[in-house]
Amino acid sequence: MAVHPRVQTLAQTFLAHADHGAPGLVEGLYLTGSVALGDFRPHASDVDFVIVTGHRPGPRELDLLRDAHARTRADVPRPQFNGIHVTWEDLVDDPAACGPVASVTGGRFRHRAGADVNPVTWHILAEHGVTVRGPHPVELDVWDEPESLRTWSLGSLDEHWRRWREKAGRLVTPRGLAVLGSLAPSWSVLSVSRLHFTLKTGEITSKSGAGAYALHAFPERWQRIVNECLRVRRSADSPSLYESALARRRAALDYIEMVLDDALRPGLAV
Repeated sequence: MAVHPRVQTLAQTFLAHADHGAPGLVEGLYLTGSVALGDFRPHASDVDFVIVTGHRPGPRELDLLRDAHARTRADVPRPQFNGIHVTWEDLVDDPAACGPVASVTGGRFRHRAGADVNPVTWHILAEHGVTVRGPHPVELDVWDEPESLRTWSLGSLDEHWRRWREKAGRLVTPRGLAVLGSLAPSWSVLSVSRLHFTLKTGEITSKSGAGAYALHAFPERWQRIVNECLRVRRSADSPSLYESALARRRAALDYIEMVLDDALRPGLAV
């Protein structure tokens, strides 16, 4: 699969720094997220990774990985390079058994975290993962269980996104103010739509695919905010469908609340 030149540069820059600082440590590098799903947008997307080592890195190796990520970020500030560090053994088992791992979120390296250790990451890697280094994912027998994918998606909506919606609903907070911009509404509206799609179909789609799904899955009154979010994802240069940022913010929050209520009603999941 061909990837965007910026993505290729970012991945190769990281490998160069990692191999220089810790030769032989990084045995596999796979791209997931929007890159793997064919929906990478340079102005809006991060580059999500799964980096594989032959063993769980020790303290010195973690420091070397942190340094490789910091040098990569200095050389290629955008797009962000976010993801997890796992072992080959981790990938053949339920991610729930993996536990916290070294990860990068929002450009910040953490020695132990678990944000992307979940069935969605494993599923995208197994079905769509882009190999930069290492064997093809099909050769790894990556763990992929549909029922766990649905269960995790339901939990994400019920726990993470309910809290997110509550905090974003308070205007004079960092999250509430962020939703006055264009990227935060687009990201959140399309993200909850993706999870609804997974519950309905048992499959994974991109954010753009989720928007196309939402246009047909929900009543016509929601099409304006979905089209606005798709507009932002495609190109921030075209004019907004809303007269004010406040009106768009309210529409996005109302849409998210509707999707949460619909997704969490009995009988939605396949």
